[in-house]
Amino acid sequence: MPSYTVTVATGSQWFAGTDDYIYLSLVGSAGCSEKHLLDKPFYNDFERGAVDSYDVTVDEELGEIQLVKIEKRKYWLHDDWYLKYITLKTPYGDYIEFPCYRWITGEGEIVLRDGRAKLACDDQIHILKQHRRKELETRQKQYRWMEWNPGFPLSIDAKCHKDLPRDIQFDSEKGVDFVLNYSRAMENLFINRFMHMFQSSWSDFADFEKIFVKISNTISERVMNHWQEDLMFGYQFLNGCNPVLIRRCTKLPKKLPVTTEMVECSLERQLTLQQEVEQGNIFIVDFELLDGIDANKTDPCTLQFLAAPICLLYKNLANKIVPIAIQLNQIPGDENPIFLPSDAKYDWLLAKIWVRSSDFHVHQTITHLLRTHLVSEVFGIALYRQLPAVHPIFKLLVAHVRFTIAINTKAREQLICEYGLFDKANATGGGGHVQMVQKAMQDLTYTSLCFPEAIKARGMDSAEDIPNYFYRDDGLLVWEAIKTFTAEVVGIYYESDQVVAEDQELQDFVNDVYVYGMRGKKTSGFPKSIKTREKLSEYLTVVIFTASAQHAAVNFGQYDWCSWIPNAPPTMRAPPPTAKGVVTIEQIVDTLPDRGRSCWHLGAVWALSQFQENELFLGMYPEEHFIEKPVKEAMARFRKNLDTIVSVIAERNKKKKLPYYYLSPDRIPNSVAI
Repeated sequence: MPSYTVTVATGSQWFAGTDDYIYLSLVGSAGCSEKHLLDKPFYNDFERGAVDSYDVTVDEELGEIQLVKIEKRKYWLHDDWYLKYITLKTPYGDYIEFPCYRWITGEGEIVLRDGRAKLACDDQIHILKQHRRKELETRQKQYRWMEWNPGFPLSIDAKCHKDLPRDIQFDSEKGVDFVLNYSRAMENLFINRFMHMFQSSWSDFADFEKIFVKISNTISERVMNHWQEDLMFGYQFLNGCNPVLIRRCTKLPKKLPVTTEMVECSLERQLTLQQEVEQGNIFIVDFELLDGIDANKTDPCTLQFLAAPICLLYKNLANKIVPIAIQLNQIPGDENPIFLPSDAKYDWLLAKIWVRSSDFHVHQTITHLLRTHLVSEVFGIALYRQLPAVHPIFKLLVAHVRFTIAINTKAREQLICEYGLFDKANATGGGGHVQMVQKAMQDLTYTSLCFPEAIKARGMDSAEDIPNYFYRDDGLLVWEAIKTFTAEVVGIYYESDQVVAEDQELQDFVNDVYVYGMRGKKTSGFPKSIKTREKLSEYLTVVIFTASAQHAAVNFGQYDWCSWIPNAPPTMRAPPPTAKGVVTIEQIVDTLPDRGRSCWHLGAVWALSQFQENELFLGMYPEEHFIEKPVKEAMARFRKNLDTIVSVIAERNKKKKLPYYYLSPDRIPNSVAI
């Protein structure tokens, strides 16, 4: 009688093991085996992290093994079980791998195929075609689209984290409890005593140090010491938390009536302002998106205010970017003066603080929330709905959507919901952040997620002309490494453009993203279908880069750049000044956030800047969904390319007082999970 050796690997995360009864059946081309109870006498099977082996003897020849069925039946109390993989040694000495990496819940069962990636056209056997179809039918019932707010990309249909399919939940919900994490952050930062001091102003700038000096690092200390300087202000548009807004100014906007006479003391080349524009030395950051957004009214005791500034910047003879003019609202007029470096010290300082506060709002809600979190969730839901686990694109992308749907669900539950934590400290809380996303959806295009094109569209692509733009330089290196890798994987499984065009599962995935994620907007430029290997490689690069590198670039520097409150005020408690020559230091301090809001803000940026426990970084694929040698070799080359980039960035940073490391691959998590 034929005998098989079955090896079963249980996950090592918390609560991965089980005491339930586990049954195995083998389905082969010549027949199906009986159910076999996997149980060794006097042994605790399927413990967390265990790899257990069993001999399974069958009555007759099964032929080529096509499927393995695993059933879990209750022993005492229901407990979930995380199955990593099963391997089979056949009576003929062959090894077959069956990757799983899924939870089996309740009295559940899972049917596994062997680990070779297959397109639908590769499956000719009825039972395999049926398995493929059933898996997608099941997933489409589990992963349903929902509109959280009108005009938003659609999200997962789940009110809270525990409603999610078990496979995409966090291992421990406590680790992503925002209330818990913010409170813990404030304990770690020793700022609990200020936490409830809403409406209580700080006495001066130095007073902010009371909540700052307990935990600090090189960059945040440098920000605290130099935040008032124009050089530091300009540098942040290149390499701070939000390095995506600055663009080369090719024409001065009519709504910013700035003249050469106003700014000539800032222009170092003895040229007119128009000539500086023509030579490419003028840059602009326009916060038009904030125009008309409602400020937070959730606390009747504190009025909060927003502005929609326009900031003009100049590349000086030292190739540094510095501000030369700031208008705090969009419509020019006597009560909307243009502030200049030549103005009184506190006039100019308050104008810059308003820009920094506006930058914080756009960063949090658009650059971070919409353009990394919500977009990555769209890719994740479409992936689970339209690509079976055997599909090579599923195998490639699943690591890059890990925990993304879970973190976003938790955010909708606690953070950005009505009366959520976002309302505590942010001027765009209470609904303003929702209005911002609705407006920003008009500019969310596929091309704007293609990193090289996005840089080029802003006129920021010349490294010679605009040096020290490390976000651009490092981002291009990582983009190219990812694109090279995705092109290799595409080349392994798609032998021609025709195979791409005829892969209906792939087309359904791409169409789901367009129809539900981008709400079917033609203006988004998102493809409805993909016809070539080259376009597929680019699309996969967009998915991976957005979830990994782009999120890392705009998330993990939040404590560095935003912990010094005057450099990134989350709210302002007085309206923008309408005249020059009236601003005092006392006015500025009274405009900045009160003690309570400062503490909530500090707890938030600290908590959001931390990596997840057991974080997986770019190039790390511990779950071996792929078993084929060519893909494993491609992964090894990818890791080698990433290691080279790490070395290049480390070498450059040695000489920098302000190192830029957010796009170093060893600091880029695989997915949006915080």
